Amino acid sequence: MSRTEEFQELRPLLFSIAYRILGSVSEAEDAVQETWLRYSATPTEPRSARAFLSTTVTRLSIDVLRSARVRRETYAGPWFPEPLLADPYEDPARSAELADSVSMAALLLLERLSPLERAVFVLREVFDFGFPEIASAVGRSEAACRQLVVRARRHMTEGRPRFEADRTEREELASRFFDALREGDVAGLRELLAADVSMVGDGGGKAPQLARALLGAERVSRVLGTVFPQMAGLDVTFEPHEVNAQPGAVFRDRDGKVLHTMTLDVLDGRIQAIRLVANPDKLGHVGPVADAWAVHRELGRARRTAR
Repeated sequence: MSRTEEFQELRPLLFSIAYRILGSVSEAEDAVQETWLRYSATPTEPRSARAFLSTTVTRLSIDVLRSARVRRETYAGPWFPEPLLADPYEDPARSAELADSVSMAALLLLERLSPLERAVFVLREVFDFGFPEIASAVGRSEAACRQLVVRARRHMTEGRPRFEADRTEREELASRFFDALREGDVAGLRELLAADVSMVGDGGGKAPQLARALLGAERVSRVLGTVFPQMAGLDVTFEPHEVNAQPGAVFRDRDGKVLHTMTLDVLDGRIQAIRLVANPDKLGHVGPVADAWAVHRELGRARRTAR
């Protein structure tokens, strides 16, 4: 097998490792591309292509994450990971861990870990790498890596998100939610939301976003049931789509360009959290990005006309 073929075979794994460490599709793709450049330029044949490539992409991702942390400290408003519509890596034996680890809630929890803890946790707990492999990837002893995993596991367990175990039930609830949203059915929305539901948006200062988190079923259902029909009047549409392995949707303007994504956290038969990603810098991989400010201004004009 040629180097190109080996790399292409392992590319889904490399991207999936990088995305979980970085929480960014664009940065993960850059890390994978740089990994290929280093692999193709290596004069000697590595003993194991998988070990060489996973080590390289892990180290690159750690370096990128360290610099990204500084930028995120000054980020305008809440920071969410870039939405992922499909994880390219599949492993039936670990499908539950893969889905859980890529959820918005889990990725936000990973943000609490140091870059090294995050990388070691991802390699061990998500992809089941052995400690010799992990030690080689991060340049630490096996004993140090075991300690890093213990600390990371403790932090993750303390705030571990739990999702609806029954996938069919979760999807049915999401379908009812999006039907009610489409119809502007405030009462229908309210009965699907947890009493303490939160709705938060990430615009990064580059798109309209919620001034602060909306809390409570009454308030969230009223805003959703009022605003979306107004947006629909401007030919804004949405398509339900799994986002970060959770129920979600992609919202588009009248030209089919992406306005924002929405994800739903479901637990105990109710929607616990709604997260919107509208920062255009985080949506380019989903499709052509809409001018959200133009839609916002048009919505304002429509409201004033209706008064």
